[in-house]
Amino acid sequence: MTFRVAQEGGSRVNAATVEGDLSCAQLAQAEHTMVGLGQRLLFMVREGQEVLDRQLAQAGYRVKDPVHIWSCPVDVFQHMEIPSLTTYCIWPSLAIQRRVWRDADIGPARIAIMERACGPKTSILGRLGDVPAGAAYMAMSHNDAMLHALEVAPEQRRQGLARWMVVQAALWARDQGATHLSLLCTQHNTAANALYAGLGMTRVAGYHYRLKS
Repeated sequence: MTFRVAQEGGSRVNAATVEGDLSCAQLAQAEHTMVGLGQRLLFMVREGQEVLDRQLAQAGYRVKDPVHIWSCPVDVFQHMEIPSLTTYCIWPSLAIQRRVWRDADIGPARIAIMERACGPKTSILGRLGDVPAGAAYMAMSHNDAMLHALEVAPEQRRQGLARWMVVQAALWARDQGATHLSLLCTQHNTAANALYAGLGMTRVAGYHYRLKS
């Protein structure tokens, strides 16, 4: 079992993960450990862990934030031409990007995780006209590049900016030697999931959390 501690850094960096299932004694010990760490009683449950999922449900854990994992080869995007002055790769991120993230409840704790990540990384600034309107974060892991925290300011949505930011992410990933671009999206975000499918990405896996109050 793996425990994670990153207060206010989001569920992925705070959820416990388990290989296999748990006995009642192991679950009680895990809960004791999480309480001792000041953590919420939170587990990530991956596809294929149906037994663990039933165990946690029976123990009073509710489902939280089902997530799709999308991926595709970076070559899918190589013929897409981004409109001029629409996207930029910038590191470290700018104050205006952090403002977009802040308004989407992506605060200093999550930005600190971005900053301390090792390996190639960048942020993406999205613009519409002369207005900075979007922010995203990219990081490499082996031959895979992960796109995180893609946010567009509410008043600038539904104008195609997110699409071009994903394309920019893929082009940056290609230049870093990545073969694939991957990202995560909650199941309830139907607009974003439709965008990723329309861009040629494939849902390759999923997971959800189980949380006990």
